[in-house]
Amino acid sequence: MAILTADHLTKKYPGEDTPALDDVSLSIEAGEFLAIVGPSGSGKSTLLHLLGGVDRPTSGSVQLYDTDIYKLNETQLAIFRRRQVGLIYQFYNLMPELTVAENITLPTELDGKTVPAAILDELLATLGLQEKRGALPSQLSGGQQQRVAIGRALIGQPAIVLADEPTGNLDQRNSQEIMDVLHQANAKSGQTIVVITHDPAIAAQAGRVITIEDGRLKEGR
Repeated sequence: MAILTADHLTKKYPGEDTPALDDVSLSIEAGEFLAIVGPSGSGKSTLLHLLGGVDRPTSGSVQLYDTDIYKLNETQLAIFRRRQVGLIYQFYNLMPELTVAENITLPTELDGKTVPAAILDELLATLGLQEKRGALPSQLSGGQQQRVAIGRALIGQPAIVLADEPTGNLDQRNSQEIMDVLHQANAKSGQTIVVITHDPAIAAQAGRVITIEDGRLKEGR
């Protein structure tokens, strides 16, 4: 069953003759672990942002379950994205004045909900951050900060988790730890994971790999 379908997505930026994304169609199955690979400037991050409702396409559509997300207004889209899409970025994007626990629970609290203590404790244990729950981002290593960002993306049990170069700033050991956490979320909770990467070793751990070049999808496995 397809959880997300992109149909003829095109994205053109003002002043650019060549589209960043050129007529891309893609279907992602529920519970899938997908890697999207391509060189710098290939359009992979643009594709991820369009799939997650972060940016609007010039043309085309994205449907998550039975919702055409780009038919929503900005307020509706922001709420839908907060509830249904978990986003993980290369540069963490943590709130520097908030603790580990506060950063993780922030999206849920913005939605007017409270995270049960048992659920937060379990996630912190999975992330290996039990002893860091009261620490600020400045007191964490890069790998720990990325695990906080993953926790923030997973805490609301979103329909799909989109990770943009989640290991790009990390060494090999920390990169594998991050992938292990994502695989655990995929296997234990059945969460659909899409990872953007330029690293063949990271892509090889996905269940399916597709390649994007010059804004167009190429063959994958």
